Amino acid sequence: MPQIVFLPHEVHCPEGKVVEAEPGESILETALRNDIAIEHACEMSCACTTCHVIVREGFDSLEPSDELEDDMLDKAWGLEPESRLSCQAKVGEEDLVVEIPRYTLNQVSEQH
Repeated sequence: MPQIVFLPHEVHCPEGKVVEAEPGESILETALRNDIAIEHACEMSCACTTCHVIVREGFDSLEPSDELEDDMLDKAWGLEPESRLSCQAKVGEEDLVVEIPRYTLNQVSEQH
């Protein structure tokens, strides 16, 4: 079973966290199941950028993003070549190292 290493984030996981992921589930689903409350204002419908993450290791093991995700990512704060929307990035067979950016474009936290 693949693992996801969430790098430390002062709000979501101050110590960082290593969790097991189910192949085929999204990075966001894995995070939420393991009490890492990544924002997801659009309820995982690929209509915002609040769940933006940067995949520091294992990026190439993910299915490529589609045009809708790419269009949304263009609006994300701190966009990098390894950026993905965690609601759309499905876990494969490889381990991942994921960074949750410090900021999102969401001006009000939804506290999901």
